[in-house]
Amino acid sequence: MSELITKLEEGDLRSVGRVPEVLSMIADQPHLFSELIQAMAHPNPGVRMRASDAVEKISRTKPEYLQPHKSFLLDQMMEVYQQEVRWHLAQIVPRLELSPEERSRAADKLFSFLDDSSKIVQTNALQALVDLAWEDDDLFSKVRVEVKRLADTGSPAVSNRAGKLLPLLED
Repeated sequence: MSELITKLEEGDLRSVGRVPEVLSMIADQPHLFSELIQAMAHPNPGVRMRASDAVEKISRTKPEYLQPHKSFLLDQMMEVYQQEVRWHLAQIVPRLELSPEERSRAADKLFSFLDDSSKIVQTNALQALVDLAWEDDDLFSKVRVEVKRLADTGSPAVSNRAGKLLPLLED
């Protein structure tokens, strides 16, 4: 077993475990990012969650690291039902360079995330849809309708996020 996976295994689903050490490993050895991406599909849910967390954190400053893994993220990871992975995916996907077809597929999946039982998944998916919509007029219209609806009917957390996003979409 690799050192990276060993670090990701430590802790339960409420713990980031040794993610800060994993971030340092990737900073020193960027070639390990591919292994980290693959760990998002590990059989252990704690490894999947912490790998997703680490990928999201790294991609904030190094979104280019994601691009070679775009197909894996869009085709396989968007099908995962683990809420901790989904909420990180919703943060990650808008950082990808997407073709119009890929953006449409990603948006369809993110719209389905709005029905997730996790309010964190829902709020992150809503934000991701807004982020994706800026480059697509048809998607923008659909997202604006959904944001308006959720501002009125969503849970308090989702309604709050939608209320903050709505003024951006009206300008």
